[in-house]
Amino acid sequence: MAETYEGGVPLVEVVRSGFVEGVHRGSVVVLDAAGAPVAGAGDVTSPIFPRSSSKPMQAVGMLRAGLPLTDPADLALVSASHAGEEFHLARVGALLAGVGLDAEALHCPPDLPIGEAARSAVLRAGGGPTRVQMNCSGKHSGMLLTCLAAGWPLDGYWRPEHPLQQRLTATIEELTGEMAAAVGVDGCGAPVLAVSLTGLARAYLRLVQAEPGTVERTVADAMRAYPELVGGTQADDTRLMRGVPGVLTKVGAEGVVAAAVPGVGAVALKIDDGAGRARMPVLVSALRRLGVEAPVLVEYAQLPLLGGGLPVGAVRATW
Repeated sequence: MAETYEGGVPLVEVVRSGFVEGVHRGSVVVLDAAGAPVAGAGDVTSPIFPRSSSKPMQAVGMLRAGLPLTDPADLALVSASHAGEEFHLARVGALLAGVGLDAEALHCPPDLPIGEAARSAVLRAGGGPTRVQMNCSGKHSGMLLTCLAAGWPLDGYWRPEHPLQQRLTATIEELTGEMAAAVGVDGCGAPVLAVSLTGLARAYLRLVQAEPGTVERTVADAMRAYPELVGGTQADDTRLMRGVPGVLTKVGAEGVVAAAVPGVGAVALKIDDGAGRARMPVLVSALRRLGVEAPVLVEYAQLPLLGGGLPVGAVRATW
């Protein structure tokens, strides 16, 4: 694995009124059910930060370390980039209250919800940023509960040298089959590890194809059973896991998304400029190369581009 991501190739074009006004570059890998690459473009072997696409792997590591959650809905929230809707905030609050903690125990920074509707509701009500509203508060709550169960200090639970983060690093390296090329600080303040897109896709395939009852399968099943908790009522992850039978998917910041379907294969991709609008058309193209079809994929294959409030073009994959 090279030390530096070399960048991708043109994957998406932005067409307005029949004129190509922009192009998004990136990299994408497609693995079959055996984990062998069957298609790809760009640099899929050099390290990138998966950002929140790492959360299912981190959830596996937490369970292995003793996270005492048995409700699949709670596990889905621990794996989430939630939209900050009321049902998300209530469940995060319940997780913390159940072990005698409150939001001040969370290291994730105060923020407004990432979901547009929830954000607007907070602002209309005169509210502002809080730690619980931050989209990673479920993950951070899970980290706190894991530390309590394992007898590890809560202080500094987010630091790379903390026993919790050392355990999560080992889990990610095992699932991806790679040593982390770098350790960074994610937007929520927790560590994020650099691995390749191929390693990321391999990890997702391992989660969905693990035997029932294993920790890996438990996380995959929880996310697929409660996708609204993973994302939100209208989130891309939610709509895909509701609309594509068996798929496990999780987006990450800076244009990353990974997905896997048991017995079919897995996909991981990154859009180089971080544009979220470009990743879904590429994901649809990649899943179709594995023979996956569903009505929701038709909706995501081309995203409408507006002019004067009316559709005048599209954001569409060229790969």
